[in-house]
Amino acid sequence: MQLQTGNAATPAMCFFSPSLKKGFILLTTQQTRLGNSGLTIAENVKQDSCSFCISAPAVRRLAAGFGDFHESGDKAYDWKPGDRVKITMRVYVFDAGNIPDLLRKFMQVRKDVTGTNHPRNILPMSELLAVGSAICSGNFIHVPAGSYYKPENNDDFQLGWVSGMMNTYPMLALNNQKERERVAEEIDFVVNKLQGKSGFFYGGIEANGRLLFEKMHPDFPEGQAMVRKNSDALLWLMKHLLLLKAQGFGNVIKPEWESAAKKLADAFSNTWKKYGEFGQYIVPETGRIAVFNSTAGAIAPGGLAIAANYFNHPEWLTVAREAANYYYRRDVVNQGLTGGDCGDISMDANSESAFGFLESLMALYNVTGDKSWLQKAEVEAALCSTWVLSYDPVFPSGSQIAKLNCHMAGAVWASIQNKHSAPGICEASGDYLFKLYRATGNKLYADLIKDIQHAHAEAVNMPGHYTTNNLIGSSMERIQPSDAEGKGSVGNFINTRNSWTETNGMLMAIELPGIYLQTDKGKLLVFDHVEASVLKRDKKSTTLLVSNTTGYDANVAVFAESATLAQKPLSYTAFLNWPKAMVKAGQKVQVQITKGNKILAIKTLN
Repeated sequence: MQLQTGNAATPAMCFFSPSLKKGFILLTTQQTRLGNSGLTIAENVKQDSCSFCISAPAVRRLAAGFGDFHESGDKAYDWKPGDRVKITMRVYVFDAGNIPDLLRKFMQVRKDVTGTNHPRNILPMSELLAVGSAICSGNFIHVPAGSYYKPENNDDFQLGWVSGMMNTYPMLALNNQKERERVAEEIDFVVNKLQGKSGFFYGGIEANGRLLFEKMHPDFPEGQAMVRKNSDALLWLMKHLLLLKAQGFGNVIKPEWESAAKKLADAFSNTWKKYGEFGQYIVPETGRIAVFNSTAGAIAPGGLAIAANYFNHPEWLTVAREAANYYYRRDVVNQGLTGGDCGDISMDANSESAFGFLESLMALYNVTGDKSWLQKAEVEAALCSTWVLSYDPVFPSGSQIAKLNCHMAGAVWASIQNKHSAPGICEASGDYLFKLYRATGNKLYADLIKDIQHAHAEAVNMPGHYTTNNLIGSSMERIQPSDAEGKGSVGNFINTRNSWTETNGMLMAIELPGIYLQTDKGKLLVFDHVEASVLKRDKKSTTLLVSNTTGYDANVAVFAESATLAQKPLSYTAFLNWPKAMVKAGQKVQVQITKGNKILAIKTLN
């Protein structure tokens, strides 16, 4: 295996030895004075030993592309007498009983050599939500198939995965009557047009009304749908129902919507009982698994757990527990990877299934309060961290990203096939990382989601910070630290837009607090693009100093609670109760907030 450091989320090579019960982690930096370094893992002819090599510069025979390889074009350095190069590295050898031990250690040390990264405050969450929702609102269409917000860049509808009935959630959270009515239209369209007889949904439909099949084969002619899309559909349909009730609009919920959710939960339950897994592709008409294995159903246990709680249906919670334990043992403990839930990469390992499974583990904790799910979630969060850029890469000086001085730590690598990182998690806010921090007190989880949110902001097209050739507030899925698309592509955005990246930006702006405060402990975390510190604290309230150095006004959501309350699972609609503090561009304000999360006063200082 030959890669350059630009191909890695962290410049590292790791392994676990089952026989020795040891873990091994080798960390290095991205570059020496000769450019990106090379990372090589080579087994000997006898296959009884293996070498891990760092080389300066990277000289590969073949460079990894998108599912293929091409001539690297790498050239060795022309050494002259007296030339020197310094390679910085650190090696850890430690006791490890299993792969989870290796993953936990990796998350602890992933920044030890590259150092602390420095996220920039450039785009407040409230402004990100404003520009993102404006784009989404402008993409609501009426076509022969039905009425919906367009996913991606055409009029055909895709359910889940890349925005369908997911971009509706931030629009519903706006609590705007016009958008609420539109969201209702889309849910009507989905449950009436896409649900098969088994309860599973078809993955998409053309604007003209013709159903789309994800996969068909001469030996298996029945139309198939992605299990991933159905997992998304269950989770997000349930989240919509919860949000409508929390907003006081439970009367908007139609019996057909709840019936569709029940049918889908039953379909997952029936599939589990029959096959002992959810598979990768299923037949919506019959519920038959067409393609087995993978972690395509990573999000399904989360949806089932929420549905079980909502509808008081314990059987679904039993299935959720069994399925989550199955995936955890088979994929996380035994393999240290998850994958197979994307339509474009087949069975390859990817970040989306890793983050999706973390969603499920935290949903089970949310519903049951059982802390054993937190222990599994901590391992899964460590696996997720292996997909996230842990440092700010150096990009070629003439590239778009370098010219904008973007700090890209926190960009999320897509998969081992699609060799690029992206702005955010496809497709979620990652609020479960905040919830995991809240429940455990381990700041690494909070730092991870803060990095992800700030890297996302770096990719958003804004005045003076142009990253796409589209609308203000648009973004795209390519942050390219590698030469998988050719050496000229390193550090350049692809000038198009992806609605899913815009959606996860809006979701982060809604589901993550701008400022989090534990009033009795004085713990303060800032996720928004402002700076904050504690000025004074007494038994009744805490006064914060909040500064906004960006060019945009920031309406900052503040979440204050006691350490005792932090031990209770956070509801999915908690963000509705977070008060907002307006801090105009360039301003400093004092915010006085009570233990009960009520803002008593906001005082402008300049």
